[in-house]
Amino acid sequence: MDIEIDIDDDTPIFSQLVNQVKERVITGELATGFSLPSIRQLANELGVNQNTVAKAYKVLERDAIIVARGYRGTFIHENAKENCQVNLTAKGVTILSDSIANMQALGLTDSEIRIIFSSVMKQAK
Repeated sequence: MDIEIDIDDDTPIFSQLVNQVKERVITGELATGFSLPSIRQLANELGVNQNTVAKAYKVLERDAIIVARGYRGTFIHENAKENCQVNLTAKGVTILSDSIANMQALGLTDSEIRIIFSSVMKQAK
């Protein structure tokens, strides 16, 4: 698996990893059942923190692009190609944009909205 990380890119490293795996699934370079490197192995190959790779794998598993099978390894999910078409980030942006527009319609300032967002995020943990 050929992954290239651009440290000068504004895109977070874990997002670069997620995007590249999804691109390779869509093109067929990574087929169903393909065995991915372990988190430690990929982190060493890319020269990045293991937590960064673990975060990317967690997102890919949440999106059913990959499936972890314990000690047997991590593999490309059988429905990965179809699941690559679902963009949860875009859905999240739409929901958040609508919420912000509603708060602005109430007359809340940008600063108040940021404070509310921060407070809600802290409570959600």
